[in-house]
Amino acid sequence: MPQSTAIFWPVIAQVALVHGIYFLMMRRRFGAVRAGTAKAQDYRIPTIEPAPSATVARSLINQFELPVLFFLVSILLYLTNGVSHVVLVVAWLFVASRYLHALVHVTSNRLMVRQRLFSLGFVFNLVLWVLFAVHIAA
Repeated sequence: MPQSTAIFWPVIAQVALVHGIYFLMMRRRFGAVRAGTAKAQDYRIPTIEPAPSATVARSLINQFELPVLFFLVSILLYLTNGVSHVVLVVAWLFVASRYLHALVHVTSNRLMVRQRLFSLGFVFNLVLWVLFAVHIAA
């Protein structure tokens, strides 16, 4: 596999995480309706949602914040032939941090652990942008 297209494997892994969180949110919402802690109508405009599905819904929203910058820099690195072994390692580290962040978010939801994992992913994302900037400046 060419190194340049290898950047798309962490992208695919990140997209798989988003799909997994969607699936988990659907399961928890259906479970809440079955358990009687929510009604189907509660999800039309979800202002109050049972905690188990609310944390998943918030985790899903998180996947469309910082990861959007990851998707963009991945495409830009590919288009400018800037994919290197270092870029690939940092990209995989970013995705790993997002998986861990999501896991904590939808399980224990320990804020300090979640915040540290978010910060780690933020740094990895920033490093990717710096690597991209250095690449196009060279």
